[in-house]
Amino acid sequence: MRDKLRKWREENYRNSEQIVEVGEELINDYASKLGDDIWIIYEQVMIAALDCSRDDLAMLCLHELRKQFPGSHRVKRLTGMRLESLERYLKPHSSRYNWAARKRKIAILKALGKTTEATRELNEYLEQFVGDQEAWHELAELYINEHDYGKAAFCLEELMMTNPHNHLYCQNYAEVKYTQGGLENLEIARKYFSQALKLNNRNMRALFGLYMTASHIASNPKANAKIKKDNMKYATWAAAQVNKAYQLAGRGKKETKYSLKVVEDMLDALQITQS
Repeated sequence: MRDKLRKWREENYRNSEQIVEVGEELINDYASKLGDDIWIIYEQVMIAALDCSRDDLAMLCLHELRKQFPGSHRVKRLTGMRLESLERYLKPHSSRYNWAARKRKIAILKALGKTTEATRELNEYLEQFVGDQEAWHELAELYINEHDYGKAAFCLEELMMTNPHNHLYCQNYAEVKYTQGGLENLEIARKYFSQALKLNNRNMRALFGLYMTASHIASNPKANAKIKKDNMKYATWAAAQVNKAYQLAGRGKKETKYSLKVVEDMLDALQITQS
């Protein structure tokens, strides 16, 4: 039973019901024979017990871990997980430099719907851990959900500086600039949709974005004749690539004609109007 639990840990299995079944018997009947393995088993079984709403078993494991490791941050994290499972959220007083605890605090604030507090905590966190790409992306999403596109764009700029070869960051940034609107933002959006395609020519979302952006620029009354002409070319090229991609994807399938008709209708509905 001990070896089975170890195998599940090493292979990251989330088979909580089986872990509870095997682990409970192991703890109840053989705890004294497990040596130091008992502590990692207590942790493994406790997490599985929370998944299975077995708070009695979770508390048994947590009680033993608290006795053995008083003051442990890892045990405090387990305590927090139990409270979360019961939907009893405490105010997490995390250490200034304990990044894992601070990120958990932010996750709890999001779960409670406290977007303003979560945003503030993320900003404070990033002052200390400026290289955390996941945190920058999370902050960008929070700002997007609040329709604060200027600040979302700033977060995505930070991400692109850290990892300029990530096509999704370029695509996300282009989408934000497209949403902001205006000729200048549209031109920036087209540039970054193009960059996303250079980094990954299979990014269909970026390809559609390029078509839409170039279309809007070409029909913008504030654009001069040369800008309109250039963007007509970009939009025409993007439309051809979209059709080509769908033809290749639908080759040999019964849905081919239907798929192409949908794309053609979409592109017809988005025809560039010259002014």
